[in-house]
Amino acid sequence: MRVGCPKEIKNHEYRVGLTPGSVREYVAHGHDVIVETGAGAGIGADDGAYKAAGAKIVDTAAKVFAQSDMIVKVKEPQPVEWAQLRDGQILYTYLHLAPDPAQTKGLVESGVTAIAYETVTDGRGGLPLLAPMSEVAGRLAIQAGATALQKANGGRGVLLGGGPGVLPGKVAIIGGGVVGLQSAKMAVGLGADVTILDRSIPRLRELDNIFNGRVHTRFSTIEALEEEVFSADIVVGAVLIPGAAAPKLVTREMLSGMKKGAVIVDVAIDQGGCFETSRATTHSEPTYEIDGVIHYCVANMPGAVPVTSAHALNNATLFHGLQLADKGLKALVDDPHLRNGLNVHKGRITNKAVADALGYEMAEPQAVLKVA
Repeated sequence: MRVGCPKEIKNHEYRVGLTPGSVREYVAHGHDVIVETGAGAGIGADDGAYKAAGAKIVDTAAKVFAQSDMIVKVKEPQPVEWAQLRDGQILYTYLHLAPDPAQTKGLVESGVTAIAYETVTDGRGGLPLLAPMSEVAGRLAIQAGATALQKANGGRGVLLGGGPGVLPGKVAIIGGGVVGLQSAKMAVGLGADVTILDRSIPRLRELDNIFNGRVHTRFSTIEALEEEVFSADIVVGAVLIPGAAAPKLVTREMLSGMKKGAVIVDVAIDQGGCFETSRATTHSEPTYEIDGVIHYCVANMPGAVPVTSAHALNNATLFHGLQLADKGLKALVDDPHLRNGLNVHKGRITNKAVADALGYEMAEPQAVLKVA
């Protein structure tokens, strides 16, 4: 198979779909790899490194899309990219379709087979291709929040770790999954007073055992959520419903009860965000203010640390990518966990959460693949 990797074009996105090490693996499996010049510049991998790994370098993304049977990316295709996708081609990347009707329409009209990293599952009920970027984003959330909290950046002017004789800052984390856990680890490491809210008693019990009293765990009710949000210096939105739009848990009205200069970090923004006032921002302009509350809603947070995140992502995506390259669509037939990643196929939506969110009729993946 001809596997293509274009350079990412989303604002300040420095990650790359294939590292030179991953290219070498595809080549070892007998595949041809086509890489756009400069695709790996953000992680310090020049064209020479890709050539040494066995890739063919082309000078435009258009050539990558035109010559490849499978496109491997990081972020969802932008309009100029989805216009170049075609029937019979495989797209393997993050998609986050539920809050993005324009992209969904573009993929449906292209006829492409689109596999979303974020809905591929594993035997333990996890999301193995989403997890590494959730880990990075969770850790970055506290760094970003602490920076935004500085007075010169519009924040309250609170140091999360406090100081001798001065209380530490308070961090409220909504959601106790991968993002929530990693955010809590970073916040605790900085000396903050941390509370995690979640609706799963077993998960709260796990978190209580992990932190051994160093964080507060609290069952998430409307009352509990209000109390924690109102008292926090940083609120991290870390709620995920796989494939679906994130629930709006913090309303516009609730902002009036928050401290002036407090910071919201919405890690769920890829799925539409879990704060009613959230809208996607970029690394160029990461924050905005509403009712005195600073919002940090960057939709590709791990892109800020591409060396770490690109390698972590490739480690997670390589196995399934090789299966797709080796077997084509049969890989989806053979592996139910990879099949869960199928979101669009030949003009049909094959993920229930996406179909429900955007008003499409869902096609069962197994049915459309048999037809294929």
